[in-house]
Amino acid sequence: MTTKSTAKSAPDTAAEVAPSDEVKTVNVTTHIGATMETIKLSHHLNIEGTSFAPGDKIRVPADYARRLRRSGYVART
Repeated sequence: MTTKSTAKSAPDTAAEVAPSDEVKTVNVTTHIGATMETIKLSHHLNIEGTSFAPGDKIRVPADYARRLRRSGYVART
């Protein structure tokens, strides 16, 4: 009994994955004129219906970034 060996090609991940240096700005409720910070996530996070994977960089208001750090969602740099 012989079996066919089929070589599976790896999917083109470059077209499917966003560049790692892309920073998404997240709109959360905050006061006018709040300073924004760029953070790198260490866990999956869902903000207002948008899912973010570990390693994603996002821009959030400083007070929200502080709350995420206390909860352990920000990666150590």
